[in-house]
Amino acid sequence: MADRVMSVTAYTTFDLLDAVAEGHGWTDEADAVLDVSTPRVEDPEVVTLQLELDNTQLDDLPAHADTVTLSPDRARELAAELERYADTVES
Repeated sequence: MADRVMSVTAYTTFDLLDAVAEGHGWTDEADAVLDVSTPRVEDPEVVTLQLELDNTQLDDLPAHADTVTLSPDRARELAAELERYADTVES
C-alpha cells in the first residue's frame, strides 16, 4: 500500500483483507489493513481499532484511515458479536 496513513508492521493484526468503501452512487473495492491496539502508555484506558484501504486501488476516496476507540467493555462487546456472527456463518 503506497502512501500509508497507518503504521503497518509485522505486528499489525490483519493485512490484505478484502474491503469495500461505499458512498452515494459509488463503490470502491480494495485491499485493506485492520489493526487492533492500545495506546503505548503505562495504563492504557482504550482499545483502538483502525482500518485503512489501499488508496492506490480507490477512485473515489482519498488516502485516509478510520479509527474507533473502545472502552474495554465495548471491546469485549464487539468481540462477543464477532464470535456470535462467526458461529452463525459456520453453522
